[in-house]
Amino acid sequence: MAGRQTVVDIDHLSRYTGGDRALNAEVLRLFDSQTSELVDRLRSIMDSSDAKSWKEATHTIKGAARGIGAFGLADAAAAAEPIDPVRDRGNASIAIEDMKSNAEAVQAFIKSYLGAENQTP
Repeated sequence: MAGRQTVVDIDHLSRYTGGDRALNAEVLRLFDSQTSELVDRLRSIMDSSDAKSWKEATHTIKGAARGIGAFGLADAAAAAEPIDPVRDRGNASIAIEDMKSNAEAVQAFIKSYLGAENQTP
């Protein structure tokens, strides 16, 4: 989307946290660990031909990413959600790589944000 310049929109997240930097950091840490695990699980979900778990995992990633303002990752998960990993393994694999790429960008942002947080007096 044209108006989205950052990987994570901290202003969006701050609307939910009241702008509390410590709470932002805590939410971002939780997001980072849980989302990494879910994105990594998608390949095994696809390999086990579990379309229901695929839909649940992509839906969870989408909602969590939207919650923190990681709209690129949310959009990638939204695009992946309707894919049937049993019937359309090719597009499911592409979707996993897209989500993984977006998740890595979010993780890099979070690492940078947390590093800056740790240097704040």
